[in-house]
Amino acid sequence: MNNFSEIRVRVLPDGRLDTENAALYLGVKTKTLAHWRMQGKGPNWVRVGSLVFYFKHALDAYISGKDAAA
Repeated sequence: MNNFSEIRVRVLPDGRLDTENAALYLGVKTKTLAHWRMQGKGPNWVRVGSLVFYFKHALDAYISGKDAAA
């Protein structure tokens, strides 16, 4: 048995996560993602209308350190 709890996030069929699910996936607060976007830091993201999304592959790349800031 490991010490990690399972976190479930909703990934849309095209691989996008909304801000809330992306924050859960990264283990940060949604406000942290908003600050990163304003500062040009963090994982790449896309805006669709007024909504912000993150692609799972971009989050994985950010976690592994292979991704540049948005």
